[in-house]
Amino acid sequence: QLQASGGGLVQPGGSLRLACAASGYTLDDYAIGWFRQAPGKGREGISCIRTRDGKVYYAESVKGRFTASVDGAKTAVYLQMNTLKPEDAALYTCAARQGGCPAPFYTDLYYADWGQGTQVTVSS
Repeated sequence: QLQASGGGLVQPGGSLRLACAASGYTLDDYAIGWFRQAPGKGREGISCIRTRDGKVYYAESVKGRFTASVDGAKTAVYLQMNTLKPEDAALYTCAARQGGCPAPFYTDLYYADWGQGTQVTVSS
């Protein structure tokens, strides 16, 4: 099972770090995708990282502001979110699939295991 955490309320320009932790297995060679969904909008895939080698993909909407990483023990993946904007507010969820990130990485059908979401609110 996956569990996303770390969401909260932040002012525009602020930062948050989300975590996606796995229970029951280690993330030796998995693709962890980050998705978000704002009210009234479709799900958006924003990042995918392969835990084996750290190869990472980003959506244009977050490139340069968000950074995905894997902890050394391969038990969690993080999403560092900087320079947050009001349009980044959404429910953020992580998802896993074995092996590398799918092509395209934001295709949610390719992910087998989904975690509970964590809410990110960006407001002054």
